[in-house]
Amino acid sequence: MNTKTMNNIKDKKIAIVGGGPGGLTLARLLQMLGADVNVYERDASRNARAQGATLDLHEESGLAALKEAGLMDAFNANYRPGADMMRVTDKHGTVMFDDHAKEIKDNRRPEIDRGPLQNILLDSLKPGTVVWDSHFAALTPANDGWNLEFKNGATTYADIVIGADGANSKIRPYLTPIKPFYSGLMIVEGHVHHSESETPRIHQLLKGGKIFAMGDEKTLIVSSKGDGSLVFYTSFITNENWSKESGIDFTDKAQVLEWFRKDYAGWDSIWYELFEHASLPFVPRPQYCMPLDQKWDILPNLTLLGDAAHVMPPSAGEGVNMAMQDALELARCLTNNTYKDTLDAIAAYEQEMLRRFAIVGKDTLEQTDLMHGKNGLENILMMFAQHP
Repeated sequence: MNTKTMNNIKDKKIAIVGGGPGGLTLARLLQMLGADVNVYERDASRNARAQGATLDLHEESGLAALKEAGLMDAFNANYRPGADMMRVTDKHGTVMFDDHAKEIKDNRRPEIDRGPLQNILLDSLKPGTVVWDSHFAALTPANDGWNLEFKNGATTYADIVIGADGANSKIRPYLTPIKPFYSGLMIVEGHVHHSESETPRIHQLLKGGKIFAMGDEKTLIVSSKGDGSLVFYTSFITNENWSKESGIDFTDKAQVLEWFRKDYAGWDSIWYELFEHASLPFVPRPQYCMPLDQKWDILPNLTLLGDAAHVMPPSAGEGVNMAMQDALELARCLTNNTYKDTLDAIAAYEQEMLRRFAIVGKDTLEQTDLMHGKNGLENILMMFAQHP
């Protein structure tokens, strides 16, 4: 990172709204250069909610950000060797591709659970950096910056605000009216606490890694976690309001299992274990994507990163990696004294960020279509054969 003067943000107060991996990475990078930064997070504490599936971090993005943040030793102590190993099966559970069978296992995209990654980032920040229980309510222009209001009644001022508050960002409308479009993909998420005892056949098939089961233009993805639990996602193409129109009570295990038996007819009963032993509720998640050609007027005191800027389906596994790369590039731009002011710095960041998204978003949508097409299994197997 640039270690010269940081003229553009010297004596400026920076507010990051959202304490996910992108926002926390940005806070760490800026603090390393002495910036005055706080993260405002709506959760009451770091342990307020369970963390989702594991993350595979990529060399050019997520890992690059951790390296610049000086956190690779902590990452190496917490990532899960072997968790990146994948098995692709057909709907009957027959293994068609198996990373575990490779003689050489590399860690180009090592896996880490969300919880440990969050803790690494949080523990790298100065005490008090994250202001918990700060559910964003409104922005009001003030001087050359913004007054921030929160639902708990608290207020604060910042010269620069960064929206890192996810797919349903409340900061984004202050910058652009552009909204995401429905990608056509619906996910139903479930979680099993003790996979070895509760879903033994799936646990054995999972082998501490991931399963991609595919067939009939549908997928079922299972990921192991370091605490002995697993997370699974069914995904299929349907209309945006399916979860309401289906009439399914997602707090009723019997109803969800009956839906799976019907809509995934022909799939082996091995998959029933997941639905029979999942904790409640199941969570339907329609998947959205920002327009690939989105643009907005640049402001000198407001910008976005991660899903707030460019939400997309998870098919290519790029979401968190993109957010952490955004943080890396934004920190570099804000602290680079070759830009005459924050307007130029944010302009440079947004130009590159939106360029990257246009490429990655297109690839993600194409991969979503490939996985859920008539030859989804064959397409994925061919992709692995071309890029082992």
